[in-house]
Amino acid sequence: MNIIPTTFNDKNKKRLAASLIENPVPAYTVVGGNEHRGSSGVSAILLNRGVRYPRRSLFYELGKAGFDYVVSVEGPNEHYDLDELSRLFPFVRFILLSETVNIGEQINIAVSEIKSPLFFVLWNDLKILYGGTAAKIAERIVLPPEKVVHDNEKKRWYKRLCTIPVFQNPEFETLPTASGPLMIKKKFEIARFSPGKEDMPSLYPYDAVGIYDRERFLDLGGFDTEIKSEHWQLLDFGFRAWLWGEQIRCTQLIRLRYEGFKKIEDTTYDESYWHFFLKNLSPVLRCNTDTKELYAHLPLKNFFTFLFKAGQGPLNAAHYFLNARHWVYEHRLNWKTSAKALTQEWKARE
Repeated sequence: MNIIPTTFNDKNKKRLAASLIENPVPAYTVVGGNEHRGSSGVSAILLNRGVRYPRRSLFYELGKAGFDYVVSVEGPNEHYDLDELSRLFPFVRFILLSETVNIGEQINIAVSEIKSPLFFVLWNDLKILYGGTAAKIAERIVLPPEKVVHDNEKKRWYKRLCTIPVFQNPEFETLPTASGPLMIKKKFEIARFSPGKEDMPSLYPYDAVGIYDRERFLDLGGFDTEIKSEHWQLLDFGFRAWLWGEQIRCTQLIRLRYEGFKKIEDTTYDESYWHFFLKNLSPVLRCNTDTKELYAHLPLKNFFTFLFKAGQGPLNAAHYFLNARHWVYEHRLNWKTSAKALTQEWKARE
């Protein structure tokens, strides 16, 4: 069994450092995954939860689909069958985490272990009902040569940052997994609906599942691992994507079904919400009078609103606010629109 002790290198860590405060990435070990299975340009990242679904059949199906590699993220103390699995499926790379980490951090680590231009995030309790092979999936996302986008001296070969499949429950009913922003009485809300047409926009990737453009993902900074709530972490990723000019859209051409798992989102307005709020909802857009460039700014006057609403002590609130203000300043030129404009113009994106 090939075991390679691994830590996040400094280059990747800096590129994925979109969090308010950089946290040390936990040590992890890589087992297997030396065989290049396909040449589709898509690797699969498999997240694991709940009961042990039949692992052999799952890896067999992913291998049959022709993904370049499969990266399975394994939590601590879940390694009893890896010797056999790595022998049977040499194209599967197992990431053995030293501790429990949030979903975003699992994906960030997995992305650092693949080189394919696209990656498909999946869960062990999801079954691909419809969508074809990995090559077919990539074919639907690649841009025609005449439509390749030149962005910041880079060529964008794929349609968007993230493409979300249609989800069904065990009874084959379509789930309301697409989302959009609403502002009701100055309070941020999320509208949820079933994706009814091809390329319908969604505020964030439901359950983190989707086909991602790896280069865009890295440029965006990946998931903010400082946000502990899965709901607000995913929403932060999606909102940041749209504010920075990226797109997340649904496709009718790929369908997944949950096998017995019932997803329940915890949308509590807790500490994670305030991280999301300061990074995404609170900044305003300004225009540089000399260069005419738009840039984001988090005004100091917003601190008093935050202090009143967040229920933090003054010192703790100041710590959060100043960290967020510094983060906004560091990334100020990435903004293409404001939260207010994004919400008001959402319908026009459909």
